Amino acid sequence: MADHRSVCEQAVRLMADGDLAAFERIIHPEAVNREASAEPPACRGRGPAAFHASALWLRAAFADLRWQVRAAAVDGDLVALHTTMSGRHAGTFVAYDEHARVADAFPATGAAFAVTQSHWFRVADGKVIEHWANRDDLAMARQLRWVPPTPLFLVRMAMAKRRARRASAAA
Repeated sequence: MADHRSVCEQAVRLMADGDLAAFERIIHPEAVNREASAEPPACRGRGPAAFHASALWLRAAFADLRWQVRAAAVDGDLVALHTTMSGRHAGTFVAYDEHARVADAFPATGAAFAVTQSHWFRVADGKVIEHWANRDDLAMARQLRWVPPTPLFLVRMAMAKRRARRASAAA
């Protein structure tokens, strides 16, 4: 099962800098990301292109992205990774609702962050076929100074949300 662990560790690390070809090597054509419901429409499909779209979405908001694997557990085709995600908030982070509409937009703060996450994977045919995660989003929001929001940041959020909605409508 070391191969399963290696594939899943690669899948997490590719989010920081992998290209589509790298995703195609380790993401199954029918793979589903169970976390995509808060992501842009391009992320909601199946397969390597959807996973790559998630990576591009994260990279648009966060510079210097890294995932450090702290521990792993493998049980048959199921792999759990305990990780630390770190980076710097360099671009607007846009969250989406269940209908793929812009829900919130957090303008760049320039702040660095490091938060724990657990990523769960199912592997089939030597590739990731399913992913879901548990993240410490509150710790991230605090480190990025999203909460508690200042009045000025609330204004910046409203403006960023308006720009994101216009860009989404134009796409």
